[in-house]
Amino acid sequence: MTLCDLSSLPSIGKCGFMRYTEGQLVEIPFKNMTDIPELDRDNMDVEVIEPSPAQTERSIARRLALQILYEIDSARHPLGEVLTAQLSEAGTMTSKTQRHVRALVQAVAGQTPSLDAYIQPFAPEFSINQLSIIDRNILRMAVAEMVLLPNMPLGVIIAEAVELANVFGSDGSTRFINGALAMIADNDRDAIRKLFPSEELDVDASET
Repeated sequence: MTLCDLSSLPSIGKCGFMRYTEGQLVEIPFKNMTDIPELDRDNMDVEVIEPSPAQTERSIARRLALQILYEIDSARHPLGEVLTAQLSEAGTMTSKTQRHVRALVQAVAGQTPSLDAYIQPFAPEFSINQLSIIDRNILRMAVAEMVLLPNMPLGVIIAEAVELANVFGSDGSTRFINGALAMIADNDRDAIRKLFPSEELDVDASET
């Protein structure tokens, strides 16, 4: 399963269209039932958005981890099967990159309820499950990296998360992700560490 930009496509609610805009769900009501458009899927124009290439091994790992978590979250496929399949399809990558992908995916998947409970006060407008799949998994990954990469500056982790939001999220994702993580970064990093077993990635913090 690959990621695509669906931010421009509205979803149909009971009384109108629901758009996720600037971090909020906005309903555009129908005047009457004749206002509901019919989608002609055979003649739809589809724009394929090619993301900018990742610049570092760590960036490659983050993008692949997000893709894996997206599939697990949206399709409920087994973690092990998705991880194995996606790593195989990704082609050649270093053992360090694969290790980072596995650690990040397993950390998020293994502690999702705890991560969501920790993140929720910093994104109070909606429950975590109401956020887009992309946004909530970027937040989960960033918080997990604050533990897995204890020597990595928080500013670097936030910048990488914002870049993921810029590439894969909707129009309001970058501002939302940046704001939530900035508030989380003001907290004690040890409080986040308690969410996970005592495990770290043996990496150089200068390699982002």
